[in-house]
Amino acid sequence: MGTVSKALSLLGYFSRQSPEIGLSEMTRLSGMNKATVYRLLSELADQGFVEQTGSGREYRLGPVFPRLAALREASVPTREVAQKILTALSEQTGETAHMSIRQGDLLTVVSYSYSPLHGTRVTMEDAEQIAFHSTSSGNAVLAYSPPAFVDAILQGPLEKKTDQTETDPDIIRQRLREARRDGIAESVSGHEKDVHSHACPIFDAQQDCYGAVAVAAPVARMTPDLRRTIRREVLRSSLQMTRLLGGFVPDDFKSKASEILGEPA
Repeated sequence: MGTVSKALSLLGYFSRQSPEIGLSEMTRLSGMNKATVYRLLSELADQGFVEQTGSGREYRLGPVFPRLAALREASVPTREVAQKILTALSEQTGETAHMSIRQGDLLTVVSYSYSPLHGTRVTMEDAEQIAFHSTSSGNAVLAYSPPAFVDAILQGPLEKKTDQTETDPDIIRQRLREARRDGIAESVSGHEKDVHSHACPIFDAQQDCYGAVAVAAPVARMTPDLRRTIRREVLRSSLQMTRLLGGFVPDDFKSKASEILGEPA
């Protein structure tokens, strides 16, 4: 890993639960030595990627991010487009809908929507990072990713998030084949206990998969009727998301979608 990659990797440890991280904690999380972490954080601070705050001089994300986010959204309004689709998807299913995009060896949640139908629901975090092997979103992306990328992810380490998280690469590969066959990936309690999720891939202008749209519901609420509704609507939403964000759907996925939705390819 180069110097730039090492520095940028430190940014991934910030979250809504950990918005501020001290030098010692960042050293522990990253596994790098303290002098290296201090140097990298100092360079990030010089460019506005992080800043120090409070009496403990902890680090937090810096002022450069709002500007970069505004520039990105102005050129490619991903969040605005996604939010409209996700709002409709959560209303149609009565469950939590979210979109994530690929960033290195993780997926980052970029937008989500809750349905007001139920008080008990699956909750998300802004910019939450989720793993490929333990989520329906991750499986949907891997199912349509190049073999080399799949191999790199499954060579691990694969964290066991719950007692039902699958970490056997051979079994995961079988699930990916099923997701490719069906056009939809499914996970039960793989990432979070008692959560049942379905996801479909999102494609770019080169027909490469770069993210996924998903619906997550409590296991106790997943009836056969709800499962059919979610599978149909999440598939429809992935087609819509791909199209509105300037992407093109591969022929095999388009055919599967047409078969399930009963609509012309």
